[in-house]
Amino acid sequence: MADKVPSIRLNSGYDMPMLGLGTYNNLKPNEVGGAVKAAIQMGYRHIDTAWRYKTEPEIGAAVKELIQEGKIKREELFIVTKDEEVTKPTMTDYLDTWRAMEKLVDKGLVRSIGVSNFNTQQLERILKMDGLKYKPANNQVEMSPYLAQEDLLQFSLKNGISTTGYASFGAPGQDYIPKDAPKTLEDPTIVKIGKKYNKSSAQVILRWGIQRGFALVPKSTNPFRLAQNMDIFDFKLSEEDTKEIVALDRGYRSNAHHFNRWKDHPFYPYEK
Repeated sequence: MADKVPSIRLNSGYDMPMLGLGTYNNLKPNEVGGAVKAAIQMGYRHIDTAWRYKTEPEIGAAVKELIQEGKIKREELFIVTKDEEVTKPTMTDYLDTWRAMEKLVDKGLVRSIGVSNFNTQQLERILKMDGLKYKPANNQVEMSPYLAQEDLLQFSLKNGISTTGYASFGAPGQDYIPKDAPKTLEDPTIVKIGKKYNKSSAQVILRWGIQRGFALVPKSTNPFRLAQNMDIFDFKLSEEDTKEIVALDRGYRSNAHHFNRWKDHPFYPYEK
């Protein structure tokens, strides 16, 4: 099934599958490792993790096991990770951080470098920095029907920066989501469109994202849902359907609580 998943050619020259597996962890121990093994055997080739998820050891063990069993080669996988958790923001200019990351590419330690939760102005500042060697290959941001981020997406596409959307279903089930948060998967418009194509709301949202040109990394440890999320390449949303979903945008950010404590920082990426 891996050959069904379209890829984005990054400005670094590598291909990133447009559908990946998110591994943010409020899960039981070893649950992520099992999900990664199941997902890879279903055809997933893009795994998204981070130091703060505390899932990297499980993921590494699962990948190593599949490689040893001859079921996958490391070069077939696109694995994304991020820096260690920042409990206190620093005043380090992210341009200095970018220069340090460029050295990682020169040393062959990573193939592609990117950013996360950057706004248009911050991306533009990197693109205009003196002595830029490598443009950001990707910007990972929250992107859902309730947070379409059309301007940011179009700016990135225009400048050859790919986008990965996280929390595309509104992060249901996460412990930080308020009980009164809007339920994206139950939105009447999305449910209606799903019935039209005989697809679930999750499948409609994933297909909508891919047709808009960005990658998605939905999280699941349920084998049925993992397979269902992969089953989105046998239909195509009409232009009218796509516009109808974009029109649901209400600027709702499910992860705002993560960043509000830093809203007075000069590099805060969202509206204050």
